[in-house]
Amino acid sequence: MEAIRPEAVAGLFYPGERSALQREVSGLLEWARTQETPGQTPPRAVVAPHAGYPFSGALAARAYAHIAPFAERYQRVLLLGPSHRVPLRGLAASTAGAFRTPLGDIALDRRECEALVALANVEQRDDAHAHEHSLEVHLPFLQTLLGDFRLIPVVVGDASARQVAPVIERYWDDPATLIVISTDLSHFLDYDRARAVDRRTCDAVEALDYNALAHEQACGRNPLRGLLAVAKDRGAGATTLGLYNSGDVTGDRSRVVGYGAWLVQ
Repeated sequence: MEAIRPEAVAGLFYPGERSALQREVSGLLEWARTQETPGQTPPRAVVAPHAGYPFSGALAARAYAHIAPFAERYQRVLLLGPSHRVPLRGLAASTAGAFRTPLGDIALDRRECEALVALANVEQRDDAHAHEHSLEVHLPFLQTLLGDFRLIPVVVGDASARQVAPVIERYWDDPATLIVISTDLSHFLDYDRARAVDRRTCDAVEALDYNALAHEQACGRNPLRGLLAVAKDRGAGATTLGLYNSGDVTGDRSRVVGYGAWLVQ
């Protein structure tokens, strides 16, 4: 019997009780629909933050609002985020059969998870997934929007854009696969400096200039750079949905974390 990766940050980054979580996610998505007007073209990929919902949940919801009209199209999600807790060289797939949240279990696409290991720089590392929040916080949004889908979760460690790109490239032409990149932006700078750094990051994303992203600009720099490399190769474009930091939420501007969201089409 395949193992289930249990929720690790329920009750910390998002509500741990099913009904409370469903109310919060549904409320965030409903609000986001009043802020966003989805286009006629289904997004190829979204980039969204992974902080606690009180900090960045509204911005993540704005990204996912663009998925809602096309929810029946997406049967699978490739979800990439950075490794915060485990030193990791390359990329880590999971051996689990499902990932669990308070909203239920999400089946992994086992065939695709196994296929990724055949690519260079990808290995099976369940320890990289066990306590990683960068992927988990997105799952309730995806469960609420997509219902029944299969998940391909990938934790990205020390890896270049061109090492990450083949994983994304594998699914780029599949209209049934949504690509999600999880990243926050600058960490623990003062408010004004963070705004300047995050503005440069935003400019680089819009220009698909993956070489312009330095380590301190985004914790998910490596998966983001891989996406931008593929988008540039494929002639896609990136659209900014929002950019702010935790100081805008809490009022404490001494040490803030930046958040951004983008669509790639």
